[in-house]
Amino acid sequence: MQKAMRQAMIAFDAGEIPVGCVIVQYPEDPKALPRVIGQAYNQVELLKDPTAHAEIIAITQAANALENWRLTNTVMYVTKEPCSMCAGAIVLARIDTVVWGLSDPKRGGNTVFNILDNDSLNHRTKIVTGVCEDGCKGIIQEFFAIRRKENKEK
Repeated sequence: MQKAMRQAMIAFDAGEIPVGCVIVQYPEDPKALPRVIGQAYNQVELLKDPTAHAEIIAITQAANALENWRLTNTVMYVTKEPCSMCAGAIVLARIDTVVWGLSDPKRGGNTVFNILDNDSLNHRTKIVTGVCEDGCKGIIQEFFAIRRKENKEK
């Protein structure tokens, strides 16, 4: 999660909504070390692309690293609960577990729409919430406090 928080700070510094994501592959061989196969931060403004969320970019990197769209034996660490678009992509990519820091009760892909562990879908993802929650929340709150202040000054 610390790596995901560093990615979120890159987004913060770039003026993007500060969400960071890291995907780690955990090999089946217990002697082999896990490896980061994707990491990204939100780049919606930079790329002028509404789909350029940290999770989507990290999934693309991970699929390229594995040369496979099925991201089995992987865990996604993300600073904020994925939105419905990202949650759908996570299910389609067959990511085993998603770990997030800050839940999003207004727009969360699982909190609001129950996408990640929905029995109607062909894959269910394990969920772990609240990891480094205070740090993840602090990044988001600071970003939007600065944003509100800038908008007020205009």
